[in-house]
Amino acid sequence: MLTVLFLGDVVGEPGRTAVIARLPELKEKYALDFVIVNGENAAGGRGITGKITIDLLRAGVSVVTTGDHIWDQKEIVPFLDLEPRLLRPLNYPDGAPGNGSIVLDTAKGKVGVINVQARTFMQPILENPFRAMETAVAKIRAETPNIIVDAHGETTSEKIAMGRFLDGKVSAVIGTHTHVQTADEQIFPGGTAFMCDAGMCGPVNSILGRTIEPIMNRFVSNLPASFPVASGEVRLRGALIEIDETTGHALRITRVDEPGAIESAATEPEPRIDIEQAPSPEQT
Repeated sequence: MLTVLFLGDVVGEPGRTAVIARLPELKEKYALDFVIVNGENAAGGRGITGKITIDLLRAGVSVVTTGDHIWDQKEIVPFLDLEPRLLRPLNYPDGAPGNGSIVLDTAKGKVGVINVQARTFMQPILENPFRAMETAVAKIRAETPNIIVDAHGETTSEKIAMGRFLDGKVSAVIGTHTHVQTADEQIFPGGTAFMCDAGMCGPVNSILGRTIEPIMNRFVSNLPASFPVASGEVRLRGALIEIDETTGHALRITRVDEPGAIESAATEPEPRIDIEQAPSPEQT
């Protein structure tokens, strides 16, 4: 049996510190063979850097996936071509830096990971994710039936459609992006585990990992505001997937909700970013 831990969007310094601190213990607790973490919000709550990627990999993460914020830290562009274990969404046009999928060897055989971005209410609007997945899955299945998909999207309907579309073709489809863990974990008839959203690794006394007051005031006033990463209690949320490595069929999927290793304010300052506007050159 192949045991995979998938952790949802890591938010800022509190989230990444907790993941790095807890992961060795979690690997032993769950007898993990493979770990996937969505890191697209790991740098100040927006984007990811090469250093953060390396820190996560050194802590025991096998693959780092991302999403629509992959380009928000300008240094990540050259790094994507240097570190294949950091994925960007598969359905960017040909010629984009980096890769949207990878196959890695493990003690229990090869494992493939695909990162794809949905289109509904997402910016930028990328190539058709369903067509892109057809090609990518067929290619990886020539190497291994054990394939985990990070479906990064806003709507539950599109992520469910992706799960149904890939049922029997991949081991698991786990949604990311909304930061709210869903209670719909299941195994589809073809043997594909599914969950609409893994949730986030970050401060729970927050609004999606951000400080509460500025976001509430934004909704009340309609005025632009900066939304710093929150502090306080951290939870690590995601999914634990058990797979028959000979067939690639999921045997079990369980929600994960683990305490973080920290319950205090961030130990390094987080940049204040206006998420209502595209990042300026200085921010990216």
